[in-house]
Amino acid sequence: MAEPEDTKPLPLKDVLRYGAEAAPFYLFMGLFKLLGIDAASALGGFIGRHVFYRIKPVIDRARENLSAAYPGMPPGEVERVVREMCDNLGRTVAEYPHLDKLKLTGPNPRLEIAGREHGDAAMARAKGAMFISGHFANWEAMPVMATELGYEGGLVYRPPNNPYVDRYISRMRANAGPKVQISKGPQGTRKIFTFLRRGAAILMLVDQKTDQGVAAPFFGRDAMTTPAPAALALKLGSALLPASNERLKGARFRMTIHPPIEFTPSGDHDADIVALTAKINAAVEECVRARPSQWLWIHRRWTTPRDAIKHLKP
Repeated sequence: MAEPEDTKPLPLKDVLRYGAEAAPFYLFMGLFKLLGIDAASALGGFIGRHVFYRIKPVIDRARENLSAAYPGMPPGEVERVVREMCDNLGRTVAEYPHLDKLKLTGPNPRLEIAGREHGDAAMARAKGAMFISGHFANWEAMPVMATELGYEGGLVYRPPNNPYVDRYISRMRANAGPKVQISKGPQGTRKIFTFLRRGAAILMLVDQKTDQGVAAPFFGRDAMTTPAPAALALKLGSALLPASNERLKGARFRMTIHPPIEFTPSGDHDADIVALTAKINAAVEECVRARPSQWLWIHRRWTTPRDAIKHLKP
């Protein structure tokens, strides 16, 4: 289940505002549920390519990020990647009501796994394993896959601003993936620490900017990145395994677990956190480069915060 952030009732004005915002979301989720997973995914892709693609401020940011990451990419190729990204995003949203259809086995499996041996070996060490990934293809497939593989633990997520949307998405995740959902923040980090000490799996996306982070290279530019995975790995000896997801066709996916990140501490705690975080970013970047159109380029990934950099020490 998701970690409760605040049990106090919302003020009436927030109830009305969030309710008005969530109403169209719930209507679309109901429609996608009725259509079935394949038709919903196809409709979502159409909406992504033809509607979301035309939201200029957001898509311009994707173009700028992509052009900066690939300085030599021709404009036509930039547009192709951005449009395919929009297709994937639309499909991902439309697939939320159907996360429980993503199965590794059975009469209609929609998941494939590569590199399982790396995950099994990391879990067998009983020191905890962090599966680190980014917004690839349908990023909700990673926790579903971990559950299908029998990796007990929890996923880390950033709650949407709207609590009603958050409630729906958390319920869909719990129907298919880990029941434990840990929201990002200091309290969440303590929860992660406890799970890793028990030898459990933690599933996290590490490709978004965080103001309270460290500057680590990503596509040749410093990007503010969470130091939590590096700090926890150094403290507990937990494995750091990059994981990537690829949309094969429609609502079918291949998850790849890559070999664990190797790192030898120098003894300088702060320097080691920065160096290991840089290796994590390099692993995520390698996954992005493999299929750039299936990564979410719309984030403000390289925005420099005004706040001072703070190292997170569990």
